Amino acid sequence: MRIFSRIARLSAAMALTAASLATPVQAEEWRFSTPTPAAHIYTRTAERIAQAIGAEGKDRVTVAPANQLGDVPTVLSLLQGGALQLAVVPVGDLTNRDPAFFGWFLPRKFDSLEGAAKAAHSKEALEMLDRLGKQGLVGLAYVLNGQRHVLSRKPIASVEDFRNLKVRAFQSDIFRAWWSALGAAPTALPLPEIMPSLITGVIDAVDVDLEIVNALRMYEQAPHVTLTRHMVFPGVILASRTWWERLDPARQEKVRAVITEAQQWALDDVVADEAALVERLAKAGAKVAQFDGAQLATQVETVRKQFIDRDPLIRAFDQAN
Repeated sequence: MRIFSRIARLSAAMALTAASLATPVQAEEWRFSTPTPAAHIYTRTAERIAQAIGAEGKDRVTVAPANQLGDVPTVLSLLQGGALQLAVVPVGDLTNRDPAFFGWFLPRKFDSLEGAAKAAHSKEALEMLDRLGKQGLVGLAYVLNGQRHVLSRKPIASVEDFRNLKVRAFQSDIFRAWWSALGAAPTALPLPEIMPSLITGVIDAVDVDLEIVNALRMYEQAPHVTLTRHMVFPGVILASRTWWERLDPARQEKVRAVITEAQQWALDDVVADEAALVERLAKAGAKVAQFDGAQLATQVETVRKQFIDRDPLIRAFDQAN
């Protein structure tokens, strides 16, 4: 009887195991936060990822653009807690968490977007992403949104025109250092307050990428677009480490493959569209002007000296790219 009892229990256990193996993986719904409006490359990249994941299986991704789920600190907290699965976060926000990311913002580092796109695949850039694991985040890929330029109410032709200019600048030490070196007055403002502040004169200019100028039609409040190309401004596609480690290897592989394809699409799109975007802005009424970058040499060197040794990875990234 004992032998039959053991056989029965063993048979039951094997049946349960077989049933569990045969049970299909349940479909999941994931959220993907971006800080930008629908027309911006960050959000278009997220939408491409969402569509590809939806097309490949039962999982579904809902994109929440324009900080609908909260500002970047809130989004990072949601990711770390596992309440949010995916997000695009500007690298500028990550400089407050890991100084190695300052390497991306060394002034006039990249002569072209092609160089920045290539750097996104470099060993040093990927090491920056790997270091985010200690903070409960998984850095999956970079996405570029172009070079930084200046949007202003009045024309800018020389370095002297920056003196005492009230500039909305990204809230990061290296951006404050850059504008201070130019004699300007950097001011941090959330995105929704930029255009009202231009109208009322709270600020005179904005440190900005052309994608957001086009998406929000910012040239209607400040018509002058000066192409300074003083920095690049990438974002990072992040995943919650808590969520990521719950995914089975097949799902992880699927998500990585989709994001890798979307990253390359976005990099190619930004590089190819740069000249066309300038032309579109000019046709829409923006007064676009080139700026002689040689005028910025002194300020470039000043800021580089301040930040190049904040972390060994900054210098390594600079030398490799």
